[in-house]
Formats: sequence, structure tokens, C-alpha cells
Amino acid sequence: MNDAVLLMAYGTPATLDEVPAYFAHILGGRPAPPDAVEELRERYRRIGGTSPLREITLAQAGGLARALRERGREVRVAVGMKHAPPFISDAVADLARAGVRQIAALALAPHYSKLSIASYFSAAAEASAAHGLSLRMRESWHDHPGFIAALAARLRVALAAASDRASVETIFTAHSLPHRILSWSDPYPDQLLQTSALVAASAGVTRWRFAFQSASHTGEPWLGPALLDVLREFAGGGAREVLVCPVGFVADHLEVLFDIDVEARELAHALGLCLTRTASLNDGADFLTVLAALAAELLDGEGAS
Repeated sequence: MNDAVLLMAYGTPATLDEVPAYFAHILGGRPAPPDAVEELRERYRRIGGTSPLREITLAQAGGLARALRERGREVRVAVGMKHAPPFISDAVADLARAGVRQIAALALAPHYSKLSIASYFSAAAEASAAHGLSLRMRESWHDHPGFIAALAARLRVALAAASDRASVETIFTAHSLPHRILSWSDPYPDQLLQTSALVAASAGVTRWRFAFQSASHTGEPWLGPALLDVLREFAGGGAREVLVCPVGFVADHLEVLFDIDVEARELAHALGLCLTRTASLNDGADFLTVLAALAAELLDGEGAS
């Protein structure tokens, strides 16, 4: 097989013992302060000790290979992580050794930012060049009809389970980034709002808000409003039921399982709010269909950025 697909994700430590090395990699090789490492370890403990991100990403890769096979394409699908094994560079090297000559690379994050997705592509491009491989990439797919339909389907299911759908406050969320990206005319915030509006319209939701979550403590301002602040605002306005739809994520991981399911839910409970969340896309058949369509376009030389 001369062609391959490379799925790229953020990465996660496999055990609590790997948290310091993982944290240091995120910081560009600088060790994190011990108290920050312990705080991150505690977050993993609160969700069961580890994140399922690696296993889910591997399941997505396996499902994508099957979906492409059903389309008549026998294509190798590899996984590369930005901050943890298997690293993007190692995945590309493995593909080169397997005789692959062309890679279609997809970041498992639908919304583009120079501060986030660009670094995935840079790592893939550098490794591909080192091995003489051709690389095709797609910067964003935030408005792909299948992606919107998959999110809307999960939103409708969650709304149907609400005690009073008419009174539910819907909040779409994504990972915050430093406020300085706005000075670059970075498309990230606008793409998130576009996704949210499309999903809301598809699910028949007319009243919704967007909020950022998971901002890091870096000493600089990050994009807002923050999810926790929006929860306080809703509680102050008399809301009783809140539904969170994390449109910026395609898998269960720490930012979903802790930041929403633990931290946000605990605050909501303290505020007298009932907080629920839409199911993640993970390796759902509808999402695998989306990935297969995106990968096929890239392999055919279409949709590349």
C-alpha cells in the first residue's frame, strides 16, 4: 500500500507515573512545578487514573480503516500523538518503513488555530520531508455536513432526556486558547461559532450560548467567557437545567471527563443546576463515516489545505 492515513491527536499519559514527562513535553522540555504535576495527577485520579483518549483514537483508526475498506480502499491508518507515544514523527517513520509514499493527515480537532492545529501539521510535514514522503493535510472541517449531523444527533438525544426541554439552557464549548490569537485574525473562534450555530439549527435549538473551557494558568488572558462563569450566570438568572455540548472535542478525554463531568458538574450542583452532557463522537459509526469522507478526499487530492 503506497497510501496511508495519519490520524493526529493531542496525546495523554498512559499511567500516573508518566504525567511528569507528559507535562514536560507540553512545556517544550521544561519540567513542570511539582505542585502542578500533582494537580494534574489528581485530575486523572478523579476520572479513574488514566484518560481513554489513546484507546479511543486507536479505535477510531481501526474503524476508519474498515470504513475505507467498505469504500473499496485498502489503506493503512496510523495514529500519531502530539505530546505522548506514539508520537507523530514515530508514526510517520513507521509508515515510511512500511513502504508508504503518500500520507493523508487529519488532526482529530475540527477547528483550526495557528496555535494548535498548525503544530500537528508542522510535526507531520517535518517527519514526512525527512523520509521523502508526500503529505496532504486539511486544516479544518468544522462545517462538514456529516460532522454537524453527528453532533446534532447527540444533542437531540440529550434534549429528549431532559426533564423539561423548553427550559434547558444549551451551552456549546471548546478548549480555550490565549487571547493573543485574536491579534492574528485566527479563525478558531469564528469557526467554533459557525459549528455551534449549524448544530443548533439542525437540532432545532433556538436558545444557546457558547463558552470556552479548560484554560491553562499561564499568566496571560485566555479566550472567554469561561464555562464556569456562564454556569454562574445561568444560576443567577434562575435556570435549573443546563446541557453542555462540547463541539470542540471528538473523543472522551480529560477535558471532557474532568473539566465538564467533574469540575463543571460539581459547580452546577452547588449552584442548584442540573448539568448533563451530550455523548462524545468517539468511534461512532456516523463519525467514522465523516473521517472516511475526509480521508478519501485527501487521498484523491481534494480538500487539501
